[in-house]
Amino acid sequence: MERRLHTRHRARTIVYIMMPGGRRRLCKAVNLSASGVFLHTSGLGLRMGQRVDLAFAINLGTIVKVHRRSAVVAHISGGGTGLMMEAHALQA
Repeated sequence: MERRLHTRHRARTIVYIMMPGGRRRLCKAVNLSASGVFLHTSGLGLRMGQRVDLAFAINLGTIVKVHRRSAVVAHISGGGTGLMMEAHALQA
C-alpha cells in the first residue's frame, strides 16, 4: 500500500548533498515529490535518521529555481537513498 502524502515525479536533476563533517557530493535524483527525493547514491556512508542539506535546481520552462532543503535519511537501498525533506527552505 502506498504511504506517500505527495505524488512522486520522475526527476532529471542533479542534487548537491552536504553531509555532516563537511563532505559534499553530487547525486542524480531518480524521483522527487513535495516532501521527498530518492537519489542514486553509493558509498556515502549515510545512516537512517541522519540529517543532510540539499541544493537542487528545478527547471520551470523559462525559469530555473534553486531549492535548498534540509532532509533526513528515510531509507537506504541497494539503488540509493530516500530522503524526507523539511518543508521550509534553508536560510542562506
